[in-house]
Amino acid sequence: MSKRHASKYKIDRRLGENIWGRPKSSVNRRSYGPGQHGQRRKGKISDFGLQLRAKQKLKGYYGDITEKQFKATYQEASRLKGDTGQNLIGLLEQRLDAVVYRSKFAPTIFSARQIVNHGHIYVNGVKCNIASRRVRPGDVISLGKKAKEMALIAEALTLPEREVPDYVAQDGDKVTFVRVPTLDEVPYPVKMEPNLVVEFYSR
Repeated sequence: MSKRHASKYKIDRRLGENIWGRPKSSVNRRSYGPGQHGQRRKGKISDFGLQLRAKQKLKGYYGDITEKQFKATYQEASRLKGDTGQNLIGLLEQRLDAVVYRSKFAPTIFSARQIVNHGHIYVNGVKCNIASRRVRPGDVISLGKKAKEMALIAEALTLPEREVPDYVAQDGDKVTFVRVPTLDEVPYPVKMEPNLVVEFYSR
C-alpha cells in the first residue's frame, strides 16, 4: 500500500483548485500555493507544464496514487480500443477504492482506501482488501458487519456535497457497479483533462 504522509490539502493548494470539492479545503481560504514561495506571481505555464498539471490533478484526485501505478493504468488504457483519455478515466473509476468513494461509503478517497485496506469491503460476498482491484460491471460491493456500525461511514452516507452517480446502483448498504462511465458521467468538482495526460505520456 502507498500511504500519503503529508497533508492531502497541500495537493489542492499546489494545484490551486479544490479538486475534491470539500468545504474544508484550504483553497477556499488561501488560493495561493503552500510554502514560503507560494504567493509569488506565477508566470505563463508551458505546454509541458499544463500536461504535467493535468496528470498531477488526476493522480491527486484518486488518492495521490503512485506514478508507477498511474503510468501502468495509462499504458493499459492506451492498449484498449477507443479513446485513450476516456479509457483512462474508465479504468480509474473501476478501482475498488474509487467505487467505495462514489458509493458514499467513505467521506474522502483516502478514507475509502483505508476502509478497503482494513478489510471492511466485500466484492460479490468475498472480502477484498486490495484498493486497486478492478471492479467489473455487475459486481456487487457491500459493507462488512463492523463497517455498518462505523461513525465515519454513517457520516459519509449523509454528506450533502456528493451524489451517487448513475453508474453505481445503490441498495442500502450495498451497491452494484452498473457500467464503466465516460468522462462526462463522472462527477468531478473541477475540470479534468485526460487528453493532456495522454499528450504528457505520448511525448
